Amino acid sequence: MSELNDVMHEVAMANRVLSNLGLAVGITAALGHASMRLPSDPSRFIVKGREYDFDALSIMNGEDMVICDTDGFKVGGRDALTQCSEVKIHSCIYKSRPDIQSVVHVHPRYTILMSVLNQTMVPMCQEGSQFVRTPLPVWPHMKTVQNDDEGMEVAGLLGNGRAVLLRGHGAVTTGKTLSETVLGMAQLEEQARMNYLAYCADGPGYAHLAPELLDEMTNRPPLYEQPHFKDVLKGRAPQRDGIWNYHVRLASRNE
Repeated sequence: MSELNDVMHEVAMANRVLSNLGLAVGITAALGHASMRLPSDPSRFIVKGREYDFDALSIMNGEDMVICDTDGFKVGGRDALTQCSEVKIHSCIYKSRPDIQSVVHVHPRYTILMSVLNQTMVPMCQEGSQFVRTPLPVWPHMKTVQNDDEGMEVAGLLGNGRAVLLRGHGAVTTGKTLSETVLGMAQLEEQARMNYLAYCADGPGYAHLAPELLDEMTNRPPLYEQPHFKDVLKGRAPQRDGIWNYHVRLASRNE
């Protein structure tokens, strides 16, 4: 396969994984999109499109993806398809952040709830705790992001971070890989779910994990320096891509 076909397949599987993780199901089955830059041409990216006969993230294939430039124009893909309505989320972030290689936007339910309740998410569990260690920026609109001004507002709010909330509309996560970006969205939604449950149980001002507990997770020697791991890890970081590979394998079963 060519690089282009490989990336189109990877992006299609990322969209399927978003569905399998429950982030684009039911009434939101078609609402959302994952994208990835072309490694050989950073001015172009692959993203889920629109105008399908049957539209759901769970059934996307490589040939269903479209190619866009960082101005949001479609430059490749099936003639019948258009770029996604909110392609400016992707194009403006890619234009503003050369370090970002992947972008995801979906409508996770608990994340939306927390944005509408005007409750700042705080760390409630390990998964995604660093996302919410400091307050996430919020784009204060529910409308879709359709033009340069709106896209650049979202990109500006993102700043040097990895995530931004869209009030009543969902969230955007970014990363250096599809794995980092998609699983980051799942972690963000897990934090939102835990925050919402705590809010329901205890009201505003509910207890959460203190900064020193988060520091304990990050400010420690690498695992390979532990005596019982030195021989087996041999000075390398533990491999954790197996989680992502598992989800991609599940997503690929119906190909």
